[in-house]
Amino acid sequence: MCDVTNAKDIVEELLQYLSSADFTMREELSLKAAILAEKFAPDLSWYVDVILQLIDKAGDFISDDIWFRVVQFVTNNDDLQPYAAAKVKEYLEKPAVHETMVKVSAYILGEYSHLLARRPGCSPKEIFVILHEKLPTVSTTTIPILLSAYAKILMHTQPPDQELQSQIWAIFNKYESCIDAEIQQRAVEYFALCQKGAALMDILAEMPKFPERKSSLIKRAEYSEADTAEQSAIKLRAQQQPSNALVVTDQPPANGATSPVPVGPLSLAMVPSMITTEDHTSTDQALSQQNGSLTKVDPQHPSADLLGDLLGPLAIEGPPGATVQSEHNAVSRLEGGPDAVDGSAIVPVEEQRNTVQPIGNIAERFHALCLKDSGVLYEDPYIQIGIKAEWRAHHGRLVLFLGNKNTAPLVSVQALMLPPAHLKMELSLVPDTIPPRAQVQCPLEVVNLRPSRDVAVLDFSYKFGTNMVNVKLRLPAVLNKFLQPIPVPAEEFFPQWRSLSGPPLKLQEV
Repeated sequence: MCDVTNAKDIVEELLQYLSSADFTMREELSLKAAILAEKFAPDLSWYVDVILQLIDKAGDFISDDIWFRVVQFVTNNDDLQPYAAAKVKEYLEKPAVHETMVKVSAYILGEYSHLLARRPGCSPKEIFVILHEKLPTVSTTTIPILLSAYAKILMHTQPPDQELQSQIWAIFNKYESCIDAEIQQRAVEYFALCQKGAALMDILAEMPKFPERKSSLIKRAEYSEADTAEQSAIKLRAQQQPSNALVVTDQPPANGATSPVPVGPLSLAMVPSMITTEDHTSTDQALSQQNGSLTKVDPQHPSADLLGDLLGPLAIEGPPGATVQSEHNAVSRLEGGPDAVDGSAIVPVEEQRNTVQPIGNIAERFHALCLKDSGVLYEDPYIQIGIKAEWRAHHGRLVLFLGNKNTAPLVSVQALMLPPAHLKMELSLVPDTIPPRAQVQCPLEVVNLRPSRDVAVLDFSYKFGTNMVNVKLRLPAVLNKFLQPIPVPAEEFFPQWRSLSGPPLKLQEV
């Protein structure tokens, strides 16, 4: 349906719809818009405009492939460089900028901001100030790009500006002791290079042209078109598969029975309490051991980009409607007794011990997702479990991405949600089988009833060949996700702020 005659109109419609689209559709819409913009762009400046709008409207759903590609186009086309530098500067001047936009802007302005030097408001010092304002808002993966931009801005400042030089050197000095090895190395090297004077021009020269190669986005689109019929059949078969997922619910069975649905030979194990905050380290280690296993089966490594290997053309929606409630009587029916002790939950686990070792540190992945809304929750040689989340007041919507990384199906897939008492959750069922190289999307609705530090646990299991894998994963539906900023006028805020230093909060020791 799309060709050079109507591509511009279609892409503009996608951009308009993106802001109001359903949460689960935004990543797909962003990818389609980026592919169409590259394939049918009437000119490169329009392509740059489209990608920057995508990043601005849906930064959380923009993969690295998309912004890498726009950087390649800008680097390889000299006429495009001043235009791209001016456009990213405009976006950086907005009060709120997505981190992906900061990455793109830092790279382009570091390389080509000197082409704008004669324009008002585009001196090296002003460009540095605009970039440096974003430094406190970005993660450790973006700081190295900013440091590189600072070094290149300093190189292009001719004649040298002593004040700007002092500011940038102070930043390099600050990060020379950073705990992150990449940031520390760049800070040390850039500080040493900046003291070489004229020799800096040769060392920090502009990036060379990228070799011409076919876009990974276009390849992905062609692969999707070639296998549409086959994938549709796989998707239909997978959706028709009955699920063996174990569901905990407050609703009694229709036949009046009081026992839960049997799901095979299970034993009962205790999950450590999440209430106390006195020893997070021991809790993390305990959960890591429970999620982990004995030996590493496959020397595969996790992908560098979040959910990168799950963004294939096939996505299987789990059937809706499984309700998971958090009342204590649901847990008590599992253990056949009165209400469970607060802070612990009974979790069914397979008697067979895991023989598959997770890739990466599970506790670190959980802590990272407590501070951001998308990423990888768990990964091993066979499966990758990713999360994307959206929060509104006391409501949350999470999507679990279950991606089969292998060419054989994953079978006996089961899921059990164990929410604490303050959370109510509604999870769609997981298909019993995940086809090869396919992805299952399982929406999860969360309602927070009251403040608590307890954390929901996902008990997930599957079988690959003779390997039965069972993992227990904490879900990042934590207290800070349900917090909302409240606008307060200055005349109300400052009196309340000053009152904090007075009685009865004031403490004086002699």
